[in-house]
Amino acid sequence: MSKESEAQHRLGPLRNPAIDAAVLEATRQLLVEKGYAGTSIDAIATRAGVGRPTIYRRWPSKAHIVNEAVYPVLDTEQGADIDTELGNEGSMGDQVRALVQGAVRLFAAPATRAAAPGLMSELRSDGALRDVLLVRQLAGVRAELERRLVSASARGEIRDGIDVDVLLDILGGAAIFAMSVRDVDDPAPVAEALADIVLHGILPEAQASS
Repeated sequence: MSKESEAQHRLGPLRNPAIDAAVLEATRQLLVEKGYAGTSIDAIATRAGVGRPTIYRRWPSKAHIVNEAVYPVLDTEQGADIDTELGNEGSMGDQVRALVQGAVRLFAAPATRAAAPGLMSELRSDGALRDVLLVRQLAGVRAELERRLVSASARGEIRDGIDVDVLLDILGGAAIFAMSVRDVDDPAPVAEALADIVLHGILPEAQASS
């Protein structure tokens, strides 16, 4: 057996992208219609026109399907375009605004609004699932954002010591709460206000510098 044939044998048959797309689209539709709890593997399979074994050959659980259906891949090793999430490397203010707008836009999508609370509950109760779906997914954008924060600090553009994880917590947490809990209708003013608070704080300039 050739090395190429051997590799294909180990990897199994190539996934049909049309089936993947049908399953993910069915998942998004069901999330909007029935919510996270009402979206089951059986319902996804029926809506996509495939069998349960077809789904389980691709995803080990509903959480994995939902995560892939509503969240973009942010891991640079999987080919993510980090510039799409952070913006081109201009001023730090512009980059933060791009990141805020991207986070709010992501969680404003109907399927993501419906999925976020249920998916977070599963991630909270399953450490292994959290590592696969959240920690690894965010690793690329986190590393790139940290690099850009260090660079901006060296230029004197932002103050020293900004914690990249806390910044991501603020942006992601605020976007999830506004879209999935408060159920805000118009995401644009939320993104603008959030970027303003992150960049300028809430204290008057004289007090903020004291």
